[in-house]
Amino acid sequence: MTTTAPGTAGAPEVHFWAVPDLTGLDFDPTLAKLLHEDPVTRVRLPHGEGHAWLVTRYEDVKFVSVDPRFSRQAVWGRSITRLAPHFIPMEGAVGFADPPDHTRMRRVVARAFSARALRSLRDHAQDVMDALLDAMEERGAPADLMESVNRPFPLAMVSELMGVPEADRPLMAQWSDTIISAGAGREASERAKAEMGAYFTELIGRRHGADSDQLAAVLADAVDDGTLTEHEAVGLAVLIQIGGAHAVRNNSANMVYALLTHPEHLARLRAEPELIPQAVDELLRYIPHRNAVGLSRIATEDVEVGGVRIPAGDPVYVSYLTANRDPDVFPEPERLDFDRAYNPHVAFGHGPHYCPGSALARIESEILLASLWTRFPKLRLAVPEDALRWQRGALIRGPETLPVTW
Repeated sequence: MTTTAPGTAGAPEVHFWAVPDLTGLDFDPTLAKLLHEDPVTRVRLPHGEGHAWLVTRYEDVKFVSVDPRFSRQAVWGRSITRLAPHFIPMEGAVGFADPPDHTRMRRVVARAFSARALRSLRDHAQDVMDALLDAMEERGAPADLMESVNRPFPLAMVSELMGVPEADRPLMAQWSDTIISAGAGREASERAKAEMGAYFTELIGRRHGADSDQLAAVLADAVDDGTLTEHEAVGLAVLIQIGGAHAVRNNSANMVYALLTHPEHLARLRAEPELIPQAVDELLRYIPHRNAVGLSRIATEDVEVGGVRIPAGDPVYVSYLTANRDPDVFPEPERLDFDRAYNPHVAFGHGPHYCPGSALARIESEILLASLWTRFPKLRLAVPEDALRWQRGALIRGPETLPVTW
């Protein structure tokens, strides 16, 4: 439920946003309402203190994302109103950095996502996917796609990128789930973050001098030449490992669910597989891939956004979800349209904090959608839609299980 409280004299009202546990492809009604009726407004979320500004229109979201007067670094140490009881990134991580520090850290990560590395990862991704589908076929129907494909596939890929041995990947999954959940609690999340940080400190330490594109070795090189501190390298490793495994797991599951519940779209893709890259972009625009909002920024001086003055020192959130549903940019935004030729979505963010792993995430999604129905052309839900269970208290939305048969 969302209620509204009057602000101080002359100030905009504050919307209390009790973020619901939504299911499937349902779009948050509060976000939809604010986009159309109050696109630059003040909100209060379940945790933290005070209020924050929420910016929802496409052009305003892009403006805040790139304007240097909005600082991520200034967030650290402040108990800003937020969805989770805890901060996800480690202190000093790239998520809380501003240029030039952010630029320096991003430049290191880019080496692991070079064209050569991505070609190698694409080949590896197809091999991993084929092995997972072999095992699923051997076990027989019904199967839980989350357990069989959507969880292990992105976990294997980001772990390969990082240089995490296969035996340690279940531990990575356990830590990531705890850190990324709004419901696990601050103590459990901070403990998992510390343990994951200690693991990557040791892993990076072992990779000094290794001639490899794997990110642990790249980060070790950057520590050796003074580009990064060890603390920064570990923070980067933790953030990329969590994002690469958790976000792609749920986003790809939402894509599969969308196709399973839009049979005409699925039939189109099966008849025209060359449309898959374009379809993946439209699915990225369309699916509500997270609950509420991500990390905030702080206005370092008074800034006008969408005709509203945001005072210096105030926290500001942008909603990439609502930006992707802005009718001024996307005609009929509530419609899933694989013929949408112009699709400048911001599902991976915008500006300096654009997701560094976006190319790998696209590769994984394309391979998953292309391979799943090639192997199982009659794949369908094994339970009624309303029987599916969705994760509760999640920052990134996704199903708990995705039972299918064929």
